[in-house]
Amino acid sequence: MSVSFTPEENESVAPVLRARNRVVLVTGAAGNIGSYFAQKSHLRYDLQLMVREQDTSDNVDPLHAFGKVITGDITDLERMKELCRGVDTVLHLAGDPKPSAVWGDLLQANIIGTYNTFLAAKANDCRRVIYASSIHAVSGYRSDVQVKTTEPVNPGDLYGVSKCFGEALARYMAEKENISAIVLRIGAFQPLEAARSESGLSMLDAWVSRRDLNQLIEKSIDVENLRFAIFHGLSDNRFKRMDISDARMLVGYAPVDDSTAQHPQLKDLNLRETVLSHSHADGKQESGIREELKASI
Repeated sequence: MSVSFTPEENESVAPVLRARNRVVLVTGAAGNIGSYFAQKSHLRYDLQLMVREQDTSDNVDPLHAFGKVITGDITDLERMKELCRGVDTVLHLAGDPKPSAVWGDLLQANIIGTYNTFLAAKANDCRRVIYASSIHAVSGYRSDVQVKTTEPVNPGDLYGVSKCFGEALARYMAEKENISAIVLRIGAFQPLEAARSESGLSMLDAWVSRRDLNQLIEKSIDVENLRFAIFHGLSDNRFKRMDISDARMLVGYAPVDDSTAQHPQLKDLNLRETVLSHSHADGKQESGIREELKASI
């Protein structure tokens, strides 16, 4: 059977209480995910917030309240080695995020930059790298398929191809180079307001709220005894493009948001209550075996 995670040898995998004062290097800290993580998690970790020299002051200035802001470029290996010194976990968010990106841009940011980040982390004996992959790594599957972490990658565009490279590199580094790596396939990362908007229907099965993804990131940082894993970053939507059961089981991920409960055209339908999951729990019916069990008592 295909397995999408690897525990440390002779160790059980279980969520742990947060470890205070972990030093976390965040690449792409000025982006949407990085800036939200810095705002919400700065009291939990010692944050090193990496930005590019060309990032605007509007994006960078607020970060100074949440950690040490440092400049660097993931395409510069020697600079990355400097920035990874003394770091426990690298949260690698930097890269070209455009699904329409062309190969030349993806090569520099998403291929070379990702390689440099993992190599720099390994050179400095960092405990873990958390790699921000994307739903685009599996968006080539038909829309009626719920993708499991054990299924082959199936990118829907070149951007997704670049994320598949990062996932493969993460597993290689974990299995062969002894640095823990966790891959997060992130869905449509949007605030509640976006899920409630007219365009919110287009991400019905792919939405992940900011607070849900941030919870998953924190749990991925804190968990011990896990060498490698792929987790799907979606909220608890009634309909999910990707299965999130691995994240629930291995790190105790407990998302609180649901796209169908947010969108004005759907929330009054109470889809979580009215759409059957076709399981034993539907209709509170008892299994037929219950009568036989009662008779034997």
